[in-house]
Amino acid sequence: YASCVKAAFSLLTTRGRLLWLYRSLYKMTLLLSIYFLSKHLVYGLNLYRPEGKILETVGMFEAVKQHGKYETGQLFLHSVFGYRGIVLFPWHARLYDRDITPPIPESKPEPPGAHGSKEVKGKTHTYYQVLIDTRDCPHISQRSQTEAVTFLANHDDSRALYAIPGLDYVSHEDILPYNSAEQIPIQHELFERFLLFNPAKSPPFTARDTLKAWQEKNHPWLELSDVHRETTENIRVTVIPFYMGMREAQNSHVYWWRYCIRLENMASEVVQLRERHWRIFSLSGTLETVRGRGVVGREPVLSKEQPAFQYSSHVSLQAPSGHMWGTFRIERTDGSHFDVRIPPFSLESNKDDKAPPAGYTF
Repeated sequence: YASCVKAAFSLLTTRGRLLWLYRSLYKMTLLLSIYFLSKHLVYGLNLYRPEGKILETVGMFEAVKQHGKYETGQLFLHSVFGYRGIVLFPWHARLYDRDITPPIPESKPEPPGAHGSKEVKGKTHTYYQVLIDTRDCPHISQRSQTEAVTFLANHDDSRALYAIPGLDYVSHEDILPYNSAEQIPIQHELFERFLLFNPAKSPPFTARDTLKAWQEKNHPWLELSDVHRETTENIRVTVIPFYMGMREAQNSHVYWWRYCIRLENMASEVVQLRERHWRIFSLSGTLETVRGRGVVGREPVLSKEQPAFQYSSHVSLQAPSGHMWGTFRIERTDGSHFDVRIPPFSLESNKDDKAPPAGYTF
């Protein structure tokens, strides 16, 4: 779908072209129409809701940025999950793509038991911290968790977590930018706390001091630094680990991480995730094996219509660092199975672990 939209933008210099792209987005359908008017192209973005049979004008599409980054306040449509959102601020991560073969083979010690590890050189890649429009959350809840960004609670319970609903991390290539004449185009409880409408700016939303303070105070627990990606038999797995902090429990230190995983079916064959198999190595010398049905209580189906599934989970170690890797057992429609590799990734703690996060209580 994303490639179709990007292909459409590549045709904008061709006079007289008329492109209608119709795509079901979980109970929503995106209708993108590109018209040629008086030597200018106007991009119309509408959301079609089957229950109401009404086209709602959302805004006007803008050209996708091939270079550079999107600014705070940029409205966008997610090219994979279809929700409306707004950019809060960017992150510059290191993407380790195991599908790209390095030009010069190199060897590197791998965690005990890791599967066929190879040296992968990271490249800089832009991600964005974004707010999700709460009106779209019910339509994507089966494909992507809308409460995936979690923090350790600010009290004595070492296992207690809390989440910020409607907060997400989005890769640069998943952004389909648009603009809107509305002063509050995104519905989210943090929108007016974090952003200020300023028609003199482009985009016309600027960061309030509360957003800057929140970003600075929570930087160690929000920071996205490493992204790991690997494809097996047309199933691409992307993993992003986040350090959450350290707590004391029974006279020992417990270090916590959350990790976000996205599975994408790059082919047309329908498959279903059935099992997970994790290997977790701790710097303390322990190696743990975890097996189970599905992920986060689900066994998602990946099809041409709904090719992606994204979820978050957590892991704790009694050591400041470790490694994780594993496989997902995938089932085809004929009942046969194959294993999809989860790229190995490091669990690293921050040296400056001073205080728990402040959440969004002002």
